[in-house]
Amino acid sequence: MHTRRIGDVEVSAMGLGAMPMSIEGRPDEARSLATIHAALDAGVTLIDTADAYHLHADEVGHNETLIAKALASHGRGADVLVATKGGHLRPGDGSWTLDGSPEHIKAACEASLRRLGAEAIGLYQFHRPDPRVPYAESVGAVRDLLDEGKIRMAGISNANPGQIRQANDILGGRLVSVQNQFSPAFRSSEPELRLCDELGIAFLPWSPLGGIARSGELGSAHAPFARVAEAHGVSPQRVCLAWMLAKSPVVLPIPGASRPETIRDSCEAVNLTLTPTEIADLDAA
Repeated sequence: MHTRRIGDVEVSAMGLGAMPMSIEGRPDEARSLATIHAALDAGVTLIDTADAYHLHADEVGHNETLIAKALASHGRGADVLVATKGGHLRPGDGSWTLDGSPEHIKAACEASLRRLGAEAIGLYQFHRPDPRVPYAESVGAVRDLLDEGKIRMAGISNANPGQIRQANDILGGRLVSVQNQFSPAFRSSEPELRLCDELGIAFLPWSPLGGIARSGELGSAHAPFARVAEAHGVSPQRVCLAWMLAKSPVVLPIPGASRPETIRDSCEAVNLTLTPTEIADLDAA
């Protein structure tokens, strides 16, 4: 497994997005644990989660609890950087709501700490801006958690370039990561990726495989991914992740998985080298 950096921590270049193991369509616990263990066996040392990754109102933190159980039962569990988030909520009816108040963020962090069984959270991310709360107040709560030692590193998610710069200022230059949606089907976060590259801040694309499942269909806008995959004898998903890794050394994809074979295939993307012509074709797809 190749490595990259988040702040001063060296982690696997490919992470695991654990959300599919706790929301709609989630597998049984045994398969989820097997998926996380397969990721660790493949060299993954970055797992992304959030307290809002659950189905029912009475199981907040389901995904964090699942990860803690998986790490405790694997010999490499202690080597993993767990990146969790706060500021999103799921009332239990399938909807997503927001609470970016400092009081909520601090309480959510404390609850995540208990579920993860950690002295400090490795990477804590403000999940999504809340239009009812000034952004500076929400990020200020994360800064306080950092100053108090409750979290070791601070990140933000679903942010625009202005918010990235503002958060970095509020955190005193200690912003280490930005997690935004980015995929073949969703490329509007290119400006944020370029800014992170400029500032040396890790960029974690969430839902990085969006659009790839249909890349082999006749007339698909993402057909170049299928053509490159055929040329290399690999999956379009693997090509997609290799394309992202080639964009910048600050990019660390966190593909979601709920099956061992899926995360194993994703991890092989670190060993796939694309030609400049292939990268240009994928950029234009």
